[in-house]
Amino acid sequence: MSLIQSLKLVMSPPHPAARPFLLASGAGALLGRALPFRATKLAGTACGLFFGFCLYFFRDPRRVIPADPHAVVAPADGHVVSVEKIAPPPELDMGTTPVWRIATFLSVLDVHVNRMPAAGTVTRVAYHAGQFLNASLDKASELNERNAVRLTLPDGRNMAVVQIAGLIARRILCDAEEGMKYEKGERFGLIRFGSRTDLYLPEGVEPLVEVGQTMTGGETVMARL
Repeated sequence: MSLIQSLKLVMSPPHPAARPFLLASGAGALLGRALPFRATKLAGTACGLFFGFCLYFFRDPRRVIPADPHAVVAPADGHVVSVEKIAPPPELDMGTTPVWRIATFLSVLDVHVNRMPAAGTVTRVAYHAGQFLNASLDKASELNERNAVRLTLPDGRNMAVVQIAGLIARRILCDAEEGMKYEKGERFGLIRFGSRTDLYLPEGVEPLVEVGQTMTGGETVMARL
């Protein structure tokens, strides 16, 4: 990646979810620096640093979605920590037959916007309260707080995307609701600050990625239908 491309990525416009954080930290930075007290100036500096962090964390860069209609794209940035066959989350009513699950871990440095892996209709959204273990651990899929989305493809097959909170993440944002139709690569949510996203492929669909591989949400092809 060139220096210009790197700068464009870092300086991408923030996701709308950043607005309250940017407003609060920006106001705190201006007020703190304006008051003639050492303590307030230090607080203002801290708010300014947090403002910069929020601009970086909530960045929402444009992505080029593959034109291949059979491509299943990564629902999140990060690196793959697990590729294994396992039964889908029970709350999604997708049966107990093991399917391929690809787990992607997102550090605080990754883009945290979640995107739909394929075109389809949301037929179930299920929130599950839980713990806040390190999202890179395999047991995080079962024990951590999560939000699961079942996506039904035009041919009737189902796949699922599960947003999982992590050690630092305390808030899962999901705009998807039952009955909503999405295009491949379309944004549907975000997790702050550091998390994991699991993708459950339809039965019979094989993964094309391996553990350790870096994902670019909306662009990296994880499988083909």
